[in-house]
Amino acid sequence: MPEAWPGVSGAFRDGAHVLPVRVYYEDTDAGGVVYHARYVAFCERGRSDCLRLLGISHAAMDDHAFVVRRLVCDFLKPARLDDLLEVETRFAELAGARLDLDQRVLRDGVLLFHAAVTVALVDRQGRPKRLPREMTARFHASMETGRVTKP
Repeated sequence: MPEAWPGVSGAFRDGAHVLPVRVYYEDTDAGGVVYHARYVAFCERGRSDCLRLLGISHAAMDDHAFVVRRLVCDFLKPARLDDLLEVETRFAELAGARLDLDQRVLRDGVLLFHAAVTVALVDRQGRPKRLPREMTARFHASMETGRVTKP
């Protein structure tokens, strides 16, 4: 079924998934600057929509899920109310049950925030589960070309 709002989940560009995000009042502190935890939420959206465009649905993952194992953040410059940001998500490394991602939040090409994220695939009991071959192939395709074959 075609998406009702094409582009709402971002797009792949130059080996990265790019998601546009507008800064709303709810994202800011009393001074109109983006609250630090919102950057983490923007990155979560980027990862989720990246997976969605790869044909991997969180909702369809009945017996397993991705969990954040490690998150290292650098806050470099502030974003402000009404800014239009881009959240870039790149797959850095895949190994066993683990995915290492590089995520960046930019405004007009200027780096505002950087996160090195490690996620793991786990089963319902929280035990690591090897990434399925089909899923790994989709990750590798996006890493190498930025283009994704539809499932």
